[in-house]
Amino acid sequence: MKRLLAMLMTLSMFGGLLAGCAPSEKPATDGPVSITIWHDKEDAIVEVLQEDFASLAPDILVNLEKKTNLTEALKMVGNDPKAAPDMYLFAHDKLGVYAEMGILSPITDFLSDEVLAEYLPMTLDAATYKENLYQLPLYFETLLFMYNRRYMEDSEVPTTTEALYSYMERTTQGGHYGFVEQHSTAYYAAGWIHAFDGVIIGADGVPALNSDEVVDALTYHKKFVDLMPTESEYATVNTLFNEGKAHATIGGPWMVPTVRASGMDLGLAPMPVVDETNRPISPFSGVQGVHVLKVATAHKKDAITRVLETLTATEVGAKLALASGCAPAKLACYDLPEIANDELVMNMRATAENAVAMPNIPEMDVMFSVATNLLVDVNMSGKDIPSSAQHHQDKAISLIEKMK
Repeated sequence: MKRLLAMLMTLSMFGGLLAGCAPSEKPATDGPVSITIWHDKEDAIVEVLQEDFASLAPDILVNLEKKTNLTEALKMVGNDPKAAPDMYLFAHDKLGVYAEMGILSPITDFLSDEVLAEYLPMTLDAATYKENLYQLPLYFETLLFMYNRRYMEDSEVPTTTEALYSYMERTTQGGHYGFVEQHSTAYYAAGWIHAFDGVIIGADGVPALNSDEVVDALTYHKKFVDLMPTESEYATVNTLFNEGKAHATIGGPWMVPTVRASGMDLGLAPMPVVDETNRPISPFSGVQGVHVLKVATAHKKDAITRVLETLTATEVGAKLALASGCAPAKLACYDLPEIANDELVMNMRATAENAVAMPNIPEMDVMFSVATNLLVDVNMSGKDIPSSAQHHQDKAISLIEKMK
């Protein structure tokens, strides 16, 4: 991927050239150390962070700066000490791009292996790129199996996909659906693919859309799709579920506040196990955490270490998870009553046992659109699955080649 790396390195070097034209940064000897953290988070998250970072004053002053289009902003500032932040808080899936740019410092430069061993393995896997840990995980999200207790009693919740299919056959009639999902969106359909031991793209950056596992998954999934609305956009699926026209769905935790506010008696359950493979539907997980810019490490390492240590506190992890409506990355958080008694959080924790961390490799940038186009062809246009899979495999390879 020489072309992609050349572009990224040009951006990074541009930042370095700017630094070379300016007076070199020197370590502060008097006064507080200022740490700037870019983020794109909601006010509830910022309030938790501000409260806990206040304990570092007056020695360390942390400035939380909200950035729109944070990913592109980081590409532009690269290693420029006059423009780049010291750290940033964001999802893990783009860290491969910044690692290739050479602008990130490994978290292991600041925290010990003993401290990091206290985190869920899935979150550490998500934060690792080419054997280097570049993110301190804070909290994560997964999709959830949700149902409306008005129609589906707890005893009726399907534990297998064939049980789900039988329920759909019995109840999909008269404008009602037993189960709906965004069946032709790659982020949602990936859980079915993973249950067949398939992947959209391998860890080596090679697409796998034409693999036997993906073809088998799409073939099996299609019979469920045939009992759902053809239209599967986010708004359509959510409206059907919120209005009680769909008995169950797979959706993100962001749906829960609105659904509960509507008065629905909402149930949450583990993902059904696919009878064909004896593995549960295994959705993607997204991990939110903090990353350290290399340009800040030389002169602010001690201050950055203290900031990271503050974020490793169990109580801080729990507060951030609850404020975000997600699940904590640190294992000890689950011993706290406020976490252990939260149904939403604990269901995400259970789903995380089989969830797959979203790939953080640069090649993933092209895969969501290509995989979604494959799903549209198969599920909505009725095209032949093996030939469609091969066509989109070739398309993905071509697009990735153009990145090189």
